[in-house]
Amino acid sequence: MNLTLKIWRQKDANAKGKMVDYKVTDISEHMSFLEMMDVLNEQLVNTGEEPVAFDHDCREGICGMCSMYINGKPHGPDKGVTTCQLHMRMFKDGDTIVIEPFRAVAFPVIKDLVVDRSSFERIQQSGGFISVNTSGNTQDANAIPIAKEAADKAMDAATCIGCGACVAACKNASAMLFTSAKVSQYALLPQGQVEAVERVQNMVRQMDLEGFGNCTNTGACEVECPKGISLENIARMNREYLSASVKG
Repeated sequence: MNLTLKIWRQKDANAKGKMVDYKVTDISEHMSFLEMMDVLNEQLVNTGEEPVAFDHDCREGICGMCSMYINGKPHGPDKGVTTCQLHMRMFKDGDTIVIEPFRAVAFPVIKDLVVDRSSFERIQQSGGFISVNTSGNTQDANAIPIAKEAADKAMDAATCIGCGACVAACKNASAMLFTSAKVSQYALLPQGQVEAVERVQNMVRQMDLEGFGNCTNTGACEVECPKGISLENIARMNREYLSASVKG
């Protein structure tokens, strides 16, 4: 395939960015989107130009780093995949592909398509953990009976990879789906009950401090989430937050 790429180029966080057009040729439909970007960057390096900066790591749909806004969608037109799992067979010869970074106040652009998502880490650090009892009288987690339904829902919530597609898809740049998934994976398990009140209050407070918007209730976050995190988690977090507020 021969393609035209319209890519956001921004030298650094303080520079003014702009869209730049590039041509790539002989792209195989079997390539992943990131492999196509590698071809472009090799072409740019060979001609003495600055390669396009973009995040990537595992390239297996696990790490969540490959955040790109492709043709108006986080991670592109395919469903249930990250950018690294998006294949060029989703496009046609002669297509023009628009590639931008995720847009949110809480996700400032570092360079080109790379954004700073450390706001997610700070939300997680504020309460997304369980304190470990190291007294020597710890109870084996496998010995604690947990209903299968609760365990399954906790596991579903824990599959969130923190890629930020939910924020990019939301017109308010809300982080409710991410935060609620991290709250839910503990709220559903007995191990998470000890710190439940402080956890949800601290994580919601940090989410607001980072500058994320309010939930729009449109469900765009669930639709674009590569791991299919359910909106039920937002409802659960709201219940947990209300309960924590009553308990003080």
